[in-house]
Amino acid sequence: MAILWALLVGLVIWVVAWALGIKAFDSFLVLVALVVGAAAFRLVKPFLDQRLGRS
Repeated sequence: MAILWALLVGLVIWVVAWALGIKAFDSFLVLVALVVGAAAFRLVKPFLDQRLGRS
């Protein structure tokens, strides 16, 4: 679900930045960074929980 929210927020940022005159590709890179960051967090979270003793 976090990846979906990251995608939604990234798309909103992309449209707003594009409307403000920032190049579309540069705004798209922000979207990609948000989605990759959310996916990486989802992959690493179980390992962190195990290492910190939360599981």
